[in-house]
Amino acid sequence: MTAVVKTRPGVGHVQLQSVPEPQCGPGQVKIEVAYSGICGTDLHVYHDRFPNYPPVILGHEFSGIVAEIGPGVDSVRPGDRVTVLPASAVICGRCEYCRQGFYMFCPKRRGMGHGVNGSFTRYVVVREDQVYALPEGVSLEEGALAEPFASAVQAIEEMGEFRNGDVVLISGPGPIGLLCLLLLKSRAKVIVAGAASDSARLALAARLGADITVNVAEEDLLAVVDRQTHGRGVDVAVECAGTAESVRNCLRAAGKLGAYIQLGIAGTELTVPFDLVLYKQLRVWGSVGYSVRTWRRVMEILRQRKLNLTPLISHKLPLSRWREGFQLCETKQGVKVLLYYDEA
Repeated sequence: MTAVVKTRPGVGHVQLQSVPEPQCGPGQVKIEVAYSGICGTDLHVYHDRFPNYPPVILGHEFSGIVAEIGPGVDSVRPGDRVTVLPASAVICGRCEYCRQGFYMFCPKRRGMGHGVNGSFTRYVVVREDQVYALPEGVSLEEGALAEPFASAVQAIEEMGEFRNGDVVLISGPGPIGLLCLLLLKSRAKVIVAGAASDSARLALAARLGADITVNVAEEDLLAVVDRQTHGRGVDVAVECAGTAESVRNCLRAAGKLGAYIQLGIAGTELTVPFDLVLYKQLRVWGSVGYSVRTWRRVMEILRQRKLNLTPLISHKLPLSRWREGFQLCETKQGVKVLLYYDEA
C-alpha cells in the first residue's frame, strides 16, 4: 500500500511511498481508512515545527471501516463504521495523567501521524480502546472530523466558562475556530476575526451563524469590539490562529475580569502585551487536545444530531493529490480537506 511519509527530519522531506501493510495483533483493530483530514499539525510536521519521529506516516483525523479484529477484541466487529482517538497511540498507562484520562500529558505519549504511523494510507492498526463506533446517521465524512471536534469540545464545553448573553471573540476562522463557533452560536454573540487570507473562511463563518465577522486587514477589530460590547470588551477571547497578532488582538479585546483561551499553536516564541492579563485580571487557560471524557461527550453530541459538521468539509481529494491538499490548507483556500485512499 502507499502512504504519505515524513521520511527524515527537517523542513519538507514528505513523499508518497510504498509501505508494508500493518498486521493486527491481540487487542488491536485493523481499520480501512475512509477519510483522513489534513490538520494544521500535519503542516507543522511538514515544516518541522512540531515534534516528529521519522520515518512516520502522517495523518491523525480519520474515519473508516473495521477490516479485522485481533484476539480479545469485543467492542467492534468487521464492517463497523468507526472513528479513532489518535493522541493516545503510545502512553504509559501508569502515570497520574493517564490514570485520570489526561493522557495528553503522559511523558511517554506519542500520537498518530507524528509519533507513530498515522492515517494518510489505506490501513491502520490501533488498540481497541482508541476505537469509537460512529452513531447511526453520522457519515464517514463527519466521522473524520471527530478528532478536531474533540479539541473544540474540550475548550468550549469542558474548560470554558460561557454563559448566555456573553460576547465572545473567536480569532482564527480555521476548522477549530469554526467548530468552536458551532458550539457557541446558540448562547452567545460571536465575533469571528481573521486575516486578509481568511476571506473565504470568514464568509463560511457568517453562513454558519457568526453574528459579526471581521477582516482585520480592512477593519479595526478593537473598534468593532468596542461598539458591540458598549466599551466593555468581550467576555471571552478564544485564540485559534496561533499568531502574534491574533494573541495580541485577543488580549486587547478581552474585557476586565474576562477570559482568554489559547487553542492555536504558534510553534515559536511570541512577543505579546502579557501585562494585560494582570491589569485586566484575566482568567487565562490553554486547551491542548482532549481527554477520554471529552470523547464520550463528542460521541453523544454526534448521536444527538443537533450540530451539522459537514459544511466545514471544503474538499475531498485522493491521497495521490496530498500536495494539492496541503497547499489548499497552507493558503487557506480550503477549510477541512479530506483525503481518501487511491492506489497511486
